[in-house]
Amino acid sequence: MTDELPAPQALHELPAHALLHAYRARSLSPVEVMHSLLAHVQRWEPMLGATYLLRPETALAQARASEARWLRGEPMGLLDGVPATVKDNIATLGDPTPFGTAATALEPALQDAPPAARLREAGAILFAKTTMPDYGMLSSGLSSLHGNTFNPWDTSKTPGGSSAGAGAAAAAGYGPLHVGTDIGGSIRLPAGWCGIFGLKPSLGRIPIDPPYTGRCAGPMTRSVADAALMMQALAHPDARDSMGLPAQEIAWDGFGMDPGQVRGLRIGLLLDAGCGLPVQPEVRAAVEQAARWLEAAGAHVEPMRPWLTPGMLDGLDQFWRMRSHMELQALSAAQRDAVLPFIRDWAGSASALTAQQLFTASQQSHLVRVATVRATLPYDYVLSPVAPVTAFPAHLPCPTNDPLRPLEHIAFTVPYNMSEQPAASVPCSRDGRLPIGVQVAGRRFDDLGVLRLSRVLEQLRPPLPAWPQPKT
Repeated sequence: MTDELPAPQALHELPAHALLHAYRARSLSPVEVMHSLLAHVQRWEPMLGATYLLRPETALAQARASEARWLRGEPMGLLDGVPATVKDNIATLGDPTPFGTAATALEPALQDAPPAARLREAGAILFAKTTMPDYGMLSSGLSSLHGNTFNPWDTSKTPGGSSAGAGAAAAAGYGPLHVGTDIGGSIRLPAGWCGIFGLKPSLGRIPIDPPYTGRCAGPMTRSVADAALMMQALAHPDARDSMGLPAQEIAWDGFGMDPGQVRGLRIGLLLDAGCGLPVQPEVRAAVEQAARWLEAAGAHVEPMRPWLTPGMLDGLDQFWRMRSHMELQALSAAQRDAVLPFIRDWAGSASALTAQQLFTASQQSHLVRVATVRATLPYDYVLSPVAPVTAFPAHLPCPTNDPLRPLEHIAFTVPYNMSEQPAASVPCSRDGRLPIGVQVAGRRFDDLGVLRLSRVLEQLRPPLPAWPQPKT
């Protein structure tokens, strides 16, 4: 292959579509890209701690195989030779799946989970997995197995969680494509705090194994375009997901939307979640500015009343506490001792719940679902904060640092997990160097519409700062 490069960028910085264009033109090799990427990761990783099972030789072997296919003019699939990561809790054949905790026995997975399988079938190079906190139950990077993960914009801050490593990796330029998971905000929170794009699709749009109420896998990328490209590969049914959606022809490559096309759309503006932490002024200002951009483009923006109640959020918290408490009780004493103390304290508090309290808690997910669908039905899309606060100190497990108040920052994100509606985090502003994400939520199944409106916000916002670079 020649030395001609497709753009004056470092190879690891190139978006997926640019890489594929260069591979097709034989102006760039997957091997060159992987060498550049691995060198970049080596510079960043001591400061970030974003990866798990980073295997350079395996990655280079995949890159050489991809290079050979491109030279023959026989690419394996849509993403052949494009670097990608998946989160720790997405099983990959032959690798342990520890769910972020030192309590898990490190046994090899017998098969790829659906997101990993779809990426491999498309030819993507899975060069690493990314870190997460214990059992994915924190919105930070603290893990009894992985240590801690840090925000590339300010390494004294958290990247968010539970897709902590994926958020940090995308912002730091660990290649273009990353897959996270989200049950209450675990894609959108790190996306918002790391200044990247993250999509929680409609429940079942991307098959996942094991399935669980509200749990989704989704793309975490630097642009809407790369997320749309990933959706072409990821959104295919898999029998292992009992909540999976049937096959549907969706024009993911038609995600583009001219700002003029928002004219006439009804946009709900939600600035008060109804419970949880108060919204910081700079976060509120960022969402209001995004609303003004859409209004200037012709959308009808209407303030919304909150619908989530403290009882609903507390009920979700109590139910998840009991689930985790039961899972920890099934472990040996030594395994329980290996779990982060914050998680043990949080889950252990459920032991005092009465049967009546637990039943009431178990009903809240349905009540949230009904209330969210009813409140959002009059609107084409809803605009809101992703989180009420900007990234908090990296040593904290959550903004409150209180195991009895652990979910007060997810009141804007968790409703859409329960209602199964698509929602995305779009980077729109900064508080100093810290990114602020704006959430775009759509009606159930309108994943493409959420991508399209997110793309409009990308076009309307002013240029964002250059991506962070590792200290020399």
